[in-house]
Amino acid sequence: MDPFTERTPRVVSAVKLLRGAERKKAGRFLAEGANSVTAALATGRVEELFFTDEAAARYGDLIAGATAAGVRVSPITERAARSLSDTVTPPGLVAVCALLDVPLGEALDGSPRLLAVPVSVSEPGNAGTVIRVADAVGADAAILAGDSVDPHNGKCVRSSAGSVFHLPIARERDVSLVLEQITAAGVQILATAADGEVDLDDADELLARPTAWLFGNEAHGLDPAIAARADHRVRIPIHGRAESLNLATAAAICLYASARVQHRQDRPTT
Repeated sequence: MDPFTERTPRVVSAVKLLRGAERKKAGRFLAEGANSVTAALATGRVEELFFTDEAAARYGDLIAGATAAGVRVSPITERAARSLSDTVTPPGLVAVCALLDVPLGEALDGSPRLLAVPVSVSEPGNAGTVIRVADAVGADAAILAGDSVDPHNGKCVRSSAGSVFHLPIARERDVSLVLEQITAAGVQILATAADGEVDLDDADELLARPTAWLFGNEAHGLDPAIAARADHRVRIPIHGRAESLNLATAAAICLYASARVQHRQDRPTT
């Protein structure tokens, strides 16, 4: 079978998925690279897998596994791979996947204990990193609230290193609805705030409870009106001279702190 070129209709259709409007219309998105494709295959979301000769040499087992699973596999030229990628050095391995976000209610099913809630996060790399951290600490879901980036954005998917496929991800523009439904699910809301009344180092009793962490926009932080609606505002102590922490770092610290307390609570006592 000759490799598909950038003019092959299936490649042309897939290239359109680099645009958010087309992803929404088609109900599909692109995941590239071994981490993302492996995770996508494991969750049965891959509809077609494109690969270059070089990728076939490097990821032969992965491609064989996709074939065995009944996924359509299609060789492509290097130029076609570049057209399917928004990176400088395309990996030559691109999967067309079904969209993965779920309704807010589904993300809150099953008595969640730990939720990551980025609010109006516009930088896809940050959103992907928060999702990756949430996955790493065993959070139950990530909820992108407000005017947030599309989790199917290529940079977001890559930054998550496959984690977008591992935990439920919901999107809801109405922040008030998000807060109301989290509270109705029996989950307390904690907001990060430089002037928070609770110090993270002293918050273990709070952190033992089911918790949703609100994280604000990269440039402006969390809207004070939204922070005020949290059950508690928590400050991360900074012992050095750094003025502040970026979004992804703050999320990692807070989510890990919650997971540490909750998992310690789960351990059987001897």
